[in-house]
Amino acid sequence: MGTYLNPDSRAYEIASNSEIFVDKSEMLSYLNSVINTNQRYVCVLRPRRFGKTIAADMICAYYDRKADSRRLFERCRISLINDSGLPWDKYLCKYDVIRVVMTDFFKKGISIEAALDRLQKLIVRDLARAYPEVDFFDRNDLLQSLQDVYAEKKTQFVIVIDEWDAIFREYKEDKEGQKKYLDFLRDCMKDKTYIALAYMTGILPIKKYGKHSALNMFDEYSMTQPMRLASYTGFTVEEVKALCDEYEMDYRGISDWYDGYCVSDFIPVSKRKLYRLGKYEEHRIRVYSPLSVVNAMRSGVIENYWNETENYEALQQYVDWNFDGLKEDVAILMNGGRVPIDITGYQNDMTTFHSKEDILTMFIHLGYLGYQRETKEVFIPNKEVLDVFKSSTKNREWTVTFQALKNSRKLLEATWNCDQVTVADLLEKAHDKAGNKTYHSEAGLSYAVQLAYYAAQDLYTIIPELDTGKGYVDLAFIPKKPDLPAMLIELKYEKDADTAIAQIHRQKYPDRLELYKGNLILVGINYDRSVSNDSIEFKHHSCEIEKA
Repeated sequence: MGTYLNPDSRAYEIASNSEIFVDKSEMLSYLNSVINTNQRYVCVLRPRRFGKTIAADMICAYYDRKADSRRLFERCRISLINDSGLPWDKYLCKYDVIRVVMTDFFKKGISIEAALDRLQKLIVRDLARAYPEVDFFDRNDLLQSLQDVYAEKKTQFVIVIDEWDAIFREYKEDKEGQKKYLDFLRDCMKDKTYIALAYMTGILPIKKYGKHSALNMFDEYSMTQPMRLASYTGFTVEEVKALCDEYEMDYRGISDWYDGYCVSDFIPVSKRKLYRLGKYEEHRIRVYSPLSVVNAMRSGVIENYWNETENYEALQQYVDWNFDGLKEDVAILMNGGRVPIDITGYQNDMTTFHSKEDILTMFIHLGYLGYQRETKEVFIPNKEVLDVFKSSTKNREWTVTFQALKNSRKLLEATWNCDQVTVADLLEKAHDKAGNKTYHSEAGLSYAVQLAYYAAQDLYTIIPELDTGKGYVDLAFIPKKPDLPAMLIELKYEKDADTAIAQIHRQKYPDRLELYKGNLILVGINYDRSVSNDSIEFKHHSCEIEKA
């Protein structure tokens, strides 16, 4: 037994002896099924407080050949419920386990090179103590030392790395150091026959450079795509209900405060035809924040148990930064709405952002947003997380943002009600926020109108310059729900709103949305920029609305 090599089962025993222990040992059945296969590289990505460390302790306890773990696991679910087709104890205590917690090495004030050097020396020291008869070529080289042990002893390793992404949080700007770290991990693990299983945990997905993953041998089981490990992401509904019964807690209250994360499990082959027909949804699993549930059960009080860690600071920092108009989306989310995003552009770090969608994707991985894969939308999952957002948006600047959201919802309702006066008034106020240099441009007006309707993005897909075949309508609002009307908006300068409506009919724009006939709203908006600034009509907007 060493510090890093075969650390024994004590940590998992302590967890299992705790007052509240939710047994997730069935997860080992899946890991057993990928031992010594191309799928043996597993990277589990979860927010803080979601049980990553306990799972890593469990894996060490199960595979460690020096641990006496049979009695421990005989009372666990893996020995009772095992669907893998393999004996539950086939790999019990069969491997050398190397356990590394990266936050122990990568700390402020220590260079990445020094941290990697220390990590290698300490692990090789454990190897040398366990295998004194092995002729180690270079005790400063972990890769070579692992190969030396395997060549002489034919023993394989289970590598368990906790907090694998610590370097991307502690050394955010050190791109070269990050690449050296990734190269080190790749060289030690990729295509190495001495590895039976490699298991990493972290918050952030594996770093990408461009469109490619630096460690492409790993399958990533994340909050956006947990696959076969979905039910081990957090506490399931059944597990939480059982705890509520045991501790006499109100399940509805617990659900409101800590539920809301929706993850997708794999779809069984026998159910895939039904899934394609929209008749199978059992792969969708609701999970709860484990630490918060445990704290509520132990205290008997349902409240916010979120720890104000570095991630809380990151939330406040990035929201206040307001990259690409992020504040408006956050206001919608805090009002119970959903925001569509594309998660594919995110570079999996905390510094490289090309759009607000990248920041929202990071929030998913930090646990501040839920993600529905089918609709590609994010949302605030529960009251506990909403409390954190409220704490991050208390300054005076947010009063303006929330008032804008209120006006935006009022504008949307006025449009549905064909209230032309209110629509014109609210659009005029929104346009007034444009700077003098951009106020009189067509792009400025279009942007102002889109911003004024930003609350609609929760309910509509908004398409600027929709090609109708006979022209381009300025803005098209395609409803996400069948009971909502579609909307077409045409903008004009120095003419009148009637002219805008006439163009919609003349160019037959509604034909492009024929499916919405009878549930379509046409909006014409005009702004006369030639009016003198001493006229009562200066910067005045007019509006015509009709149903089609």
